[in-house]
Amino acid sequence: MKPKTFLAFVGPSVAMMLIFIAVPLVLVLWQSFHVTSGRFEEQKVEVCTPGFPAQTCTDELRLVPVMQDGRPVSETRFAGFENYALVLQPDAVVRAFGPDGEGVSEVLGIDFYKALRFTLTFTLVTLPFVLAIGLGLALAVESLARAWRGPVIFVSLLPYVITPVIGALSIRWLFVGDGILTALLRAMTGTDITVFAHGWATEILMLFYRVWHVAPFAFVVFYAGLQTVNKDTLESAIIDGASRFERLRYVVLPHLMPLIVFVTLIHLMDAYRVFEEVVGFSSQAYRISLQWLTYSWLTPDNAGNRAIPRASATAMLTMVGIVLLLIPVLRRTWRDHKRARAR
Repeated sequence: MKPKTFLAFVGPSVAMMLIFIAVPLVLVLWQSFHVTSGRFEEQKVEVCTPGFPAQTCTDELRLVPVMQDGRPVSETRFAGFENYALVLQPDAVVRAFGPDGEGVSEVLGIDFYKALRFTLTFTLVTLPFVLAIGLGLALAVESLARAWRGPVIFVSLLPYVITPVIGALSIRWLFVGDGILTALLRAMTGTDITVFAHGWATEILMLFYRVWHVAPFAFVVFYAGLQTVNKDTLESAIIDGASRFERLRYVVLPHLMPLIVFVTLIHLMDAYRVFEEVVGFSSQAYRISLQWLTYSWLTPDNAGNRAIPRASATAMLTMVGIVLLLIPVLRRTWRDHKRARAR
């Protein structure tokens, strides 16, 4: 391929990645090391009381914002790792493990570590279920008659088609207040059951929803991979007396391993950025994620101020977490690639 032709194909994609990914990422990194604040100055202000028969006036020194052209003046300074310290709170962590501290339970009361605990749990617990259910569905559909495969695939893909927030709200409405399943449980047990009054129950529903929503994606990928399994190899295994489990272990799974790694990569990147479930299940009082924590820093407070530097620091820490999770999978992919080239 000629260089001009190659650039014509690759150039637009590279330009879009630079504009919408690389540049914002650099800006977020820069903001995480800086603090922007308003400039104030001391001014003498006369304060008078509504005295009778005469007012009593005194002069007070007050901090007032510096204005320029009717707008407050702000200044940006280099803060180093100050924003990261505000997010990670190392002093509070040290005190938690000190003589008078409560250890891990106290650390998990800090917003960042509370969000990190849930994010890691959400990512790592749902991964094996997504892989297992996706592979199980693919094997089940592969064994069906051709006339049934189309309808079963269509029904299986419905959870993945639903918008994440809408799907989370749908599951929540089944259990909240007088939801269908809440009313059913009340009728069966004779007691009022408030599912969302417990953090652990809310977390279980969020994990269930993620598996229900993402497993169809793994199913489609694995089902496509099953269509390329060498039939001669499978027939040879059957002739040699291999059981169904042995054929799965020694023929099917090695063939699907690149796809398993691919689904794992996609799931780790997507689940670590969990946000829709926190919003859909309204779990902010019990469970928050790193992505939601970044959003909360960016939400204006009552005075209209936003903690953009802390939000930038949290976003960068989230990216570092994603990279650390992906390193083992990427190392395996690189080893397999080198082994394949060596052959």
